[in-house]
Formats: sequence, structure tokens, C-alpha cells
Amino acid sequence: MLDRAERGRGVAVTGVGLISPLGDRLADFHEAAVAGRSGLKPIELFETAGLPCRHGGEVRPFEPERYLGERNLRPLDRTSRLLTSAAARALEDAGWSAEARAGHEIGLVVGTTYCSLHTIAEFDRRALKLGPNYASPFDFANNVINAAAGQTAIWHGLLGVNTTLGGGEVAGLQALAYAADLIRTGAADVVLAGGVEELCLESALAYARAGRLCGGADGERPVPFDRRRNGFAPAEGAGLLVLEAEEVAASRGARILARIAGYGSAFGAGADRGGSSLAAALDRAVEAALADAGAEASDLLFVATGASGSPALDASEAEGLARALASSAGSNGPHGAKGPVALPVTAIKSLLGEALGASGAFQAASAIASLGDGRLAGIAGLLETDEGFPLAGASAAARAIARRPGGLALATGLSADGMASAVVLARRDQNESE
Repeated sequence: MLDRAERGRGVAVTGVGLISPLGDRLADFHEAAVAGRSGLKPIELFETAGLPCRHGGEVRPFEPERYLGERNLRPLDRTSRLLTSAAARALEDAGWSAEARAGHEIGLVVGTTYCSLHTIAEFDRRALKLGPNYASPFDFANNVINAAAGQTAIWHGLLGVNTTLGGGEVAGLQALAYAADLIRTGAADVVLAGGVEELCLESALAYARAGRLCGGADGERPVPFDRRRNGFAPAEGAGLLVLEAEEVAASRGARILARIAGYGSAFGAGADRGGSSLAAALDRAVEAALADAGAEASDLLFVATGASGSPALDASEAEGLARALASSAGSNGPHGAKGPVALPVTAIKSLLGEALGASGAFQAASAIASLGDGRLAGIAGLLETDEGFPLAGASAAARAIARRPGGLALATGLSADGMASAVVLARRDQNESE
């Protein structure tokens, strides 16, 4: 295991900015999750006739003027407006006012899957139908995957590193890991990290044709880990965490919400090639994250999984977690559990849907809130798991968790193309103010 010096500078989380179907402030988001209030609703952004799932995690109402003021928003499409608004919330929450940011190179690392997919499609449709002279120049500027990150940096004057990662369902977790590495190594002092995704007809149609959306006779709601699961509900939103070198946060007297203690990633075959390779990849990612944090499975208080209702990915995530946690803690599993791993697990996507690039930030934000007050959201809709399901700690009901010194949380995720990611979050030191 690595000691503190080998891991580099400590990485503190000093703010959270959310634009989500469950609210735009961490406290509201967490209260809704613990109460089991779903953010899934009938989709109004586009016509859903013919789709198996007509419910989604739509951010509604979404009024970017609330966060961005009365400045000209025309250059910003929906994806950019979501991310720029989340950045405004995050900077405010961390105490980085415009005056405080002057002279500081604050960076931005964004995870996404498609970024401005609807804008790209509209630009192409108009150009094909009417000719290139009639394509909107406003749309052209948003035709690249890093458009939202660039627009957000311009809007808020973020002069540091600007990076976009395209990693599907794990893009948000990868963004947190990448940003934490920048801070650990001294390449950056302050970085906003997380993800964004918009809800649009183009991606919904693609996932419907691939058979990945929930629906049909068993309903339109995702049921992570449940034996009835048959797909996910599409969702959108943006989430950013403000990460700072611990000494930078301390020098300005910043409130520390949590710390990024470790992370790991691995790659296996995609979901269409069988689950054993994906499970093995997550096993390696979790083991790497725990080793990076200098921790064991017995140090974990709970796991914030990326389970979404996908038949293949949920099964692989459960198997991979069980392997990693049992091997780390010994044959009996963490906390002396015998048989299936009894560590509490949750799945925020049961309430939010699959927000792809934004999901990792939502998982991390939920975990930070649970570390802070000792309440863990349940898995909405969970009734009965598959035979031999290896995670005994999966529960439909919210529950209290221990808040012992040194307690950690683990956020995990898998993507359909084979990526596995894991991030270890540490509660703030016990001698800090509650």
C-alpha cells in the first residue's frame, strides 16, 4: 500500500454543483434520494411515441438564467447551459467568487458520452436538407465533444487546464480521477471535475434500437439489481465537484466536504461479449482504488454503485464488487460477513435514470452527503434479486450507516464498452468541525 508521501498531495472536495432531476443543491438532492423521491417523469423534451421507455430523468424546469444571469445565452446549447449552470453552483458552494478566482488558474475536467448530440444532429439535418449555407453558425460552434467544457471555461473565466473525457457511463468517475491526479502531481491546484449529458431524441432512439432502455410489459422504471430489470431510463444533468490541493483549501479557510482518497480503472470485454470479463475488470479497478487509498475493504462504509437496471452491467458490477471486496477483506468478506458481501450498497440511478457522463458526479455527490450525515438512500423498486446474488447489502429502504473515524465510501461504475472505474471517497477528518 502507498503511504501519504507516495500518493502525492491530498485532494479535498470543497464544493458541489448539481443540475439534476432531484434538485440543484446537494442538500435537496440528498433529502430526495433518502426519501426515495424519484426524479423520473414523463419526458417532454421530445416526442416519445414508439419508445419503450417514455419516462426519463429530465431536468424540469430548467431555467439557466437563475444561475447565469441575463447575459446572452444564445451561444450555449442545452448541454453547455447544463454544465455552465452546474459550474456556477459549484464555484458558489466552494466560495470561489469571481473576485477570488482572479489570479488563480482554476481547471475543468468534464466527462461526457455525446456532449451536444442534439445540436450536432440538427446541424447535420439542416445542412443536408437546405444546404450548408443554411446551417446555423451557432450550432457549428457546439459540434465538438469539448464544446461544453470550452463554453463553461469562457463563461466563468477558468484559465487552467481544460479537458474532456469521453467514457460512457464511467466518464464522470474518470474525470474525478484525472482531476485528482492533476492536483496530486502539482500540475493543478484547483479543478472542477464531473460530467454532463443532455436528454435528447437521438440518443434515446439509439439506445432503444440497441435494446438497452427499460419498458415493455414489466414497466418503464429502472430496477437496478432486481431480477425484473430490463434496461435503464434515459436521463440528463450536470454535476461538478470542486477539487483542491489540501494546502490550498486550508490557506483560504475553505470548508472541506470530503477527500478523494484513491481511484482505479481497468478494461474488459464489452457487455455484449459476456459478463465475466467486465466483472474481472471491476475487480481490478476496485483493488487498485483501495490500494491507492492505502485502505482495505473493511474500511468501507458503503458502495455507491453505477447499477442502472441493465441486465448485463448490473450482474457484472455485483460480481466484480463481490470478488474485489472478498479478496481484499479475506474469504469471509468485509466486516466479517459470511456468504454474500453484506456491505451496504446503493444505486442512485434507480431514482435518476442513466445520465451517462453526469452519473459519476451524481454518485460521488450522493456518497459525500451520506458520509456527512450517515444516511444512505435505498434502491428504488428493488424487490427480488437474481438467485445467487452476491451483494446482501442491497436494500430498497434507506438506512443509517456508521460514521466511524476513517470510514470510506466507494463509487463504482461499468460502461457497456468495457471500462471499469472506482473512486474512494474519505469523510473529512474527525477533528474538523461537523
